[in-house]
Amino acid sequence: MVDVRGAERVFLEICDLWPEADVFTAVYDPEGTEGRFEHRNVQSSFLRHVRPTERSFRRLLPFYPAAIESLDLSGYDLVISSSSAWAHAVIPDPDAVHVCYCYNPFRYAWNERERTLSDRRDPFSRAVLRGLFRRWRQWDWIAAQRVDRYVTISRMTQRRVQAYFGRDSRVIHPPVALSRFGPSEQIGDHYLLLSELMPHKRIDEAVHAFGAIGRPLVVAGDGPDMRHLRRIAAPNVTFAGRVRDAEAERLLSTCRALVVTAAEEFGLAAVEAQASGRPVIARDEGGARETVIDGVTGTLWSGGEAELAAAVEGFDDAAIDPQACLDNAQTFGVTRFREELLREVDRAVESARGGREPEREAIRMRRRPARRGIGLR
Repeated sequence: MVDVRGAERVFLEICDLWPEADVFTAVYDPEGTEGRFEHRNVQSSFLRHVRPTERSFRRLLPFYPAAIESLDLSGYDLVISSSSAWAHAVIPDPDAVHVCYCYNPFRYAWNERERTLSDRRDPFSRAVLRGLFRRWRQWDWIAAQRVDRYVTISRMTQRRVQAYFGRDSRVIHPPVALSRFGPSEQIGDHYLLLSELMPHKRIDEAVHAFGAIGRPLVVAGDGPDMRHLRRIAAPNVTFAGRVRDAEAERLLSTCRALVVTAAEEFGLAAVEAQASGRPVIARDEGGARETVIDGVTGTLWSGGEAELAAAVEGFDDAAIDPQACLDNAQTFGVTRFREELLREVDRAVESARGGREPEREAIRMRRRPARRGIGLR
């Protein structure tokens, strides 16, 4: 918990379901998370002593498995983990019920393993990293078997949890705070890319594509790839850096279209754009197939830079009905998420308790807030 991005926003909604629950995390930066967890009892691991921030927390990668397993969850009868890498590995009491809301298994050890290794030019560091990932996958599989029930954010994540961990799961799409967004009467000329600037997001494809066709692109976000992207960008590509909520909402509501280059597991920004009445030009993979209606609320494209450039030039954003975008976004609201997640937790409790008075038991567990535990990756 070192900044406020998509997973942290979802976790805030999860926390609201159990308002007096204790919160556990490997690392915590109150300033980076904009004080949004200040009213909670947040307990972090031994890694807090090195004071990690949004810029430095990735350097601690080898220590996260031990940090997560060191969290003391004894005495809690219900644990909800919000996991994009390691939170699912917490060790609760044997009789506790553990429900994991999973964004993705740790991508660099699983689905992005070979790409991550190929980016390492030094053979020695590549060999060390290969060995680390091998051990990580073994640890990750064992940890996954301790979870009572998996809930995943999309069908892509569902397939990965089944393939990597051998675990079934139920898909519950993440919530979007639709009230934050709305259409604007003034649409600008710019296209928007709103994302963390990481290599696996493939943002360089958009930078090259828009450089080739000369249309204005605003890249909003920050991350390790910023310097590289600035170096390869043409003058028509501008970088806004990390933007606050109000500016993100303005950029979304006034853009010609949101551009998504990554194969997102879900992609909150695509729903946020539609909640702003704007279409989406997204890679035809992953979550976009569940959030964007091709030809109705945007367009899906396949391939690389040339294909993206062709998709942008061939897409008429004026032909998209903003109301269709708004209607589609409504299916990803907060109320729907809360109802479905609570129902899934109740089912997990019923299964763990052998079916005895499941409804009464589930309600009683939610009324004992002093014994609730929640973990974030």
